[in-house]
Amino acid sequence: MTESRLLTLRDHIRWAVSRFHAEGLFFGHGTDNAWDDARQLVLGALNLPWEIADAYLDCRLEDDEREQLRELLRQRIEERVPTAYLLGEAWFCGMPFVVDRRVLIPRSPIAELIERQFEPWLAIEPTRILDLCTGSGCIGIACAHAFPRAEVVLGDLSFDALEVANINIERHELGERVYTVQGDGFAGLPGQRFDLIVSNPPYVDAEDFAEMPAEYQHEPELGLACGDDGLDLVRRMLAEAADHLSEKGSLIVEVGNSQVHVEALYPEVDFTWLEFAHGGHGVFLLSAAQCREHQALFRARVK
Repeated sequence: MTESRLLTLRDHIRWAVSRFHAEGLFFGHGTDNAWDDARQLVLGALNLPWEIADAYLDCRLEDDEREQLRELLRQRIEERVPTAYLLGEAWFCGMPFVVDRRVLIPRSPIAELIERQFEPWLAIEPTRILDLCTGSGCIGIACAHAFPRAEVVLGDLSFDALEVANINIERHELGERVYTVQGDGFAGLPGQRFDLIVSNPPYVDAEDFAEMPAEYQHEPELGLACGDDGLDLVRRMLAEAADHLSEKGSLIVEVGNSQVHVEALYPEVDFTWLEFAHGGHGVFLLSAAQCREHQALFRARVK
């Protein structure tokens, strides 16, 4: 980076876009193009809002600010560190969340469902919600905002992830009705039932995991890979879901590209595959009644 020629915000964003393209960076952690990624990194690093007026982009930077950007851009380009990790923050459902390498970077299409309060899919308004495999807590915390009378449990196997989730609970001042539980799947929730169980579990199959771009190598493998077909945990969740749903509860699970494996493994089950206006796929819904109806089948196909 030529220090004498990169003086303004606009200079740094323009240079970053050029280098991002030249180096073939991958954009899949909150942005989908080089311009947005560069703008997010440059403005975020300097604590400037995304909506800043274009005139401010021509402001010159101080030497220490330029040095800070030099190092962050180096890490983004040379080490392929995702921008959200460099900034320590990601946005989900219009809300900011603390993120670091203990958790995946929020990007689930489930955000679109939460913003609509899951309409028209839920049989009842949920008063108890479980966000299973919560990671940063973004899905459950966003649900708590969407349903202000609901109690929300954030469950995860990883103690490290739950430390981050607790930071986000405190950040959003939700400690009175949102709390974390550690356990493998439903193991930490004996006897508990919920009106809504929503989960973005690890579901990447072995083939996809081997081909993931370098940016994903900075994320915890525990949150991504889950067996040859990506369904090791999903199998167990389906087998146990009926025991943890209320009479009219709903189960919503994201499986991404592993949708093909779900359909092949359970051809007898009439999954509702949800559609998204803003992109995304591989999210299914089952009612509590369906979970009960097929529980024997689900149990029989647990490895």
